[in-house]
Amino acid sequence: MKLHQQMPELTGAKAWFNGEVTKEQLVGEKPALIHFWSASCQMCKEAMPKVNEFRDKYKDHLNVAAVHIPRSEDDLDLAKIKKTAAEHGISQPIYVDSDHSLTEAFENEYVPAYYVFDKTGQLRHFQAGGSGMAMLEKRVSRILSETEQASE
Repeated sequence: MKLHQQMPELTGAKAWFNGEVTKEQLVGEKPALIHFWSASCQMCKEAMPKVNEFRDKYKDHLNVAAVHIPRSEDDLDLAKIKKTAAEHGISQPIYVDSDHSLTEAFENEYVPAYYVFDKTGQLRHFQAGGSGMAMLEKRVSRILSETEQASE
């Protein structure tokens, strides 16, 4: 995805864990973070405490959803995905993208990957890899301050 493109619709999930959300529920009142991960991705598991800390810190100002994409046959096992999510404290809604439909809509090639959308649904920041949470937080803070200024 290119910057300023609209968030794709969240359709085509094999399953949802922790509740199902729509694009309209994610953006509108608040900006949103969409986080791509995989149960077999060690870097994703290592980054998860930071993602969870980030989610909890901004829970009143930012909507967060996760997208699980399979990287192997094992990653298609819904019980394994659910177990891995629970072990790593992923409490936000999880879109299970077994057919890569949302992954293709986002043109995503990485796990972990982070997409930040403003409250109009425009992509404002993308980054991939397990590190760089400071940069992610900086970008989210900027979008949140723009959101607050616009509502004043």
